[in-house]
This record gives sequence, C-alpha cells and structure tokens, in this order.
Amino acid sequence: MSDERKVQEVLARYVRATDRRDGKVQGALFTDDAVVQIYVKTGADDYEAFGEPLIGGAGVEFAVENFMAPHPEGGSSHHTTFDHIIDVDGDRAHLNAQFVVYAVQASARPADGWPAGVFGAQGTVRPIESGYYDTDLRRVDGEWKIVKHSVLMDMPIAVPEA
Repeated sequence: MSDERKVQEVLARYVRATDRRDGKVQGALFTDDAVVQIYVKTGADDYEAFGEPLIGGAGVEFAVENFMAPHPEGGSSHHTTFDHIIDVDGDRAHLNAQFVVYAVQASARPADGWPAGVFGAQGTVRPIESGYYDTDLRRVDGEWKIVKHSVLMDMPIAVPEA
C-alpha cells in the first residue's frame, strides 16, 4: 500500500472511531505530543480557535469518552471525507480533506410490524456538520500517527453555559 493511501486510512480510522465514540481507538492514532484544535469559521476565509487544544492521544481519548454525547437510541453518525489532498515527504505527511457529518436516526419498528405499503429504509439522515480536516502526520516505528490535527468547522458551535 502506498504511503498516501496509508495516510488516508488514518483519517478513515479517525472518523469511524468518532462515529463509534471509541476514544481508545481514536487516541491511538495520535502521538503523545499531538495538538488537536477545533476552529470555527468567522468570515469568508477566517477562523478562530474554539476551546482549548487537546494534547496527545490521551487527551483525545479523554475528550471522546467524556465530552462527546452518546448517540440516542436508534441513532448514529456517519462522517464522510472526500477530496483528499495528501503530500508525503519522507517520514512526514500533510493531509487536507473535506468532511460532512450526517446524523442518522432509525425509526422504531412498530410492535405490530410495518404497515402495508411501507418499503425501504425507515428513518432519517441529515447533514449536521461540515468543514475541513487539516492534518500533519509523522511515521513512528513504521506507523503513521497524527501530530497536528485542525478541524476547520464551516459553522459556529454553541455550548450550553455551565
């Protein structure tokens, strides 16, 4: 497998771990000194940092396990990434990709079964987030790891006041 494909696969594993809310798997994709920062769009091409950066795989694992809301009953999320731009230079790589996150909510199956005429998947799929991942990676002991991960959100983020 090419280095470019291996780098792309790190992002694929990252988004799947996010969708599963698996902090241990996601944290293992990062170096111990990695920096993760979310940015929100404030203008045509302007972003500002949102919150404090996460440091290292342990910080990522903690954030996933303690700050990400669990999916509701019958719910899930699907991150899609596309238009990957990957540059590899020896043991360093840069990846930039667009993303869209979809919220999926399955309809509950009626106790008496589906009504006559109902066909196909039952539920809703709606886009809830979009933006870019801008990521630096380094090969560590033959394995690609994230060293800097910027999440560039297209929309602001609201957080309830404590």
